[in-house]
Amino acid sequence: MTQLSLPTGSATLPLLDSDVLRTFVTIAESGSFTRAARQVFRTPSALSMQIKRLEETLGQPLFVREARQVRLTPEGEVLLGYGRRLLKLNEEAVTQFLAPSLEGRVGIGTTDDVGTRILPGVLARFARSHPAVQVDVVVGSSAGMLARLDAGELDLVLVTAGNPGQGVRGEIVHSEPLVWAGREGGIAAQRSPLPVALAHHGCAWRGMALDALDRAGVSYRIAYTCEHCAGQEAAMLADLAVSPFPLALIRPPLRRIDKNLLPPLGDYQLELVKRSGVGQASEALVGYVIEAFGNMHG
Repeated sequence: MTQLSLPTGSATLPLLDSDVLRTFVTIAESGSFTRAARQVFRTPSALSMQIKRLEETLGQPLFVREARQVRLTPEGEVLLGYGRRLLKLNEEAVTQFLAPSLEGRVGIGTTDDVGTRILPGVLARFARSHPAVQVDVVVGSSAGMLARLDAGELDLVLVTAGNPGQGVRGEIVHSEPLVWAGREGGIAAQRSPLPVALAHHGCAWRGMALDALDRAGVSYRIAYTCEHCAGQEAAMLADLAVSPFPLALIRPPLRRIDKNLLPPLGDYQLELVKRSGVGQASEALVGYVIEAFGNMHG
C-alpha cells in the first residue's frame, strides 16, 4: 500500500485544513478542476493554488493532470480515503453540538435481507449524533411490517417493493439483482424437478422466481418454505435446494448459479415507508437510512 511521507524538517507535523481537504475530495470525485470549481463556487485557478500548496505540504503529487480530466496518483488515492473520513468526522462533531437536541423513541421495522445488513451501521452513526433517542428495531415480513406501521406501532419500515397487492407507498432506496443461488459444488441446480427454497406466499421474491420458472418451462418443486432468509440459506448450504437471493448477500460457500442454467429473475427493490405525522427523531433517522443506501450505490 502506498504511504504518504511527510516532510521531517520540523518537530510538529503540519495540519490539514478542512477547506483544502474538501476541495481535494471534490476534485477527486468530479475528475475536473473546472467542475469542482463550480461546485465550491471558486475559480479553477484558486483550486489549483490550494492543491499546489497541499502537494507541497505533503511532499507528494496528488493528481496527474491530463487534457480533459485529472486522475489521482497512488498517493492521492490514499489521501482521498483519509480526506473523506476526516470530513465526515468533522461533520459529526459539529452536528453533535449545533444540531437541535433530539429526544424520544423511533420504531423501525425491516425485512431480514438487505435491511439487516445496512441497519447496524446506520444505528451506530445515529446513536453517536442523537444519544437521547431510543430506537426499537423489529424484523419480520413486509406485510407484517406495513400492518404494524398502519396500526401506529412503528414509525418507519424498510420493506421489499412489489409484493402482491402492495402499492408503492414510500421511497425506493435500494435496487439490486435477484439471482439464483446454491451451494458451491452442489448438485441441487441439476436436479429435475428443480428443488427450490422460497419465502411464504405474498413475497415478491417468491413471485419473481415462480414466474421465471413457469415462463421458461422449468419443472420444479417447492422443497422448503420459510419466512426468513436464514431458512433459505440453510436449505442451500445443505445442497437440498436453490433459492432466489440478492446478489450482494451471497457469501461462500454459497455461490451464484450459472446464468445459463436457470432463467433470469431481474432486480428487486427496497422501499422506505414512514407513518404520517412522525416526529423529528424519525425524520432524522430517515436521512441516515437514505444516506447509507446512497453510499452503497456509490
